[in-house]
Amino acid sequence: MAAVTMRLPQARGPVGAGAPRRAEKHLVAPGDTITTDTGYMRGHGTYVEDDKLIASVAGVVERVNKLVCVRALKARYNGEVGDIVVGRITEVQQKRWKVETNSRLDSVLLLSSINLPGGELRRRSAEDELAMRDYLQEGDLISAEVQSIFSDGAVSLHTRSLKYGKLAQGVLVQVSPSLVKRQKTHFHDLPCGASVILGNNGFIWIYPTPEQKEEEAGGFTTNLEPVPLSDREVISRLRNCIVALVTHKMMLFDTSILYCYEASLPHQIKDILKPEVMEEIILEARQRLLDLEG
Repeated sequence: MAAVTMRLPQARGPVGAGAPRRAEKHLVAPGDTITTDTGYMRGHGTYVEDDKLIASVAGVVERVNKLVCVRALKARYNGEVGDIVVGRITEVQQKRWKVETNSRLDSVLLLSSINLPGGELRRRSAEDELAMRDYLQEGDLISAEVQSIFSDGAVSLHTRSLKYGKLAQGVLVQVSPSLVKRQKTHFHDLPCGASVILGNNGFIWIYPTPEQKEEEAGGFTTNLEPVPLSDREVISRLRNCIVALVTHKMMLFDTSILYCYEASLPHQIKDILKPEVMEEIILEARQRLLDLEG
């Protein structure tokens, strides 16, 4: 008979109450007046009424010279050229795939924007179009880069580099895009034995670090060999650590995830999601990040 864990509710204080605060960000709610100075330009998330610049969404006020905008705290992904995304194929159409990337509209991956198996660089023929479902089919997960933005806001993707392509075995975690920190690279091989792809769109892929890079297949081979138990445990621990970081609204990047992982090692994987254990782990990880910055 399976054991059942019973826990009594307890009062919880705010995490990091004793930690030093950085400069407070200017948070606004819809309808709040940002400024009455008519010299500012209206950006995203704002509107003008009675010579006042007013917030239309809840978020953080950002100023670039005279341009004022509000970055929403919770929003769908808005693509920017060069972003790394993880997405799921939802539809195969003529010369293109539709991809779910956590944005308002499905993203588009054109047949001409992928590497053919073998890394061939040539014009796409009718035979290639007929074989599209052999490359990618509904339900497949891919990593890609944002190539351009259409006029309606939809995102155009490409997988022309060998580091992009179909994703094989691993775990997908969906978080708010605002919690993924922008970095020079979003592909990280962590020293714990697993790798992560931190998609700018809030889709995070955790997978066992490959022993050797497959470069001759053009990103369309999938390794379906059984994953060892040790690798599965590392992936599960990383997944729970990311959930803990998201619960406490901490930014996700390679260092924060690694510090949280190391702080969780004294605890069992399933215990990481218990509120009191999660709080202890986050406090330790946050303190190490503050020491690193200091």
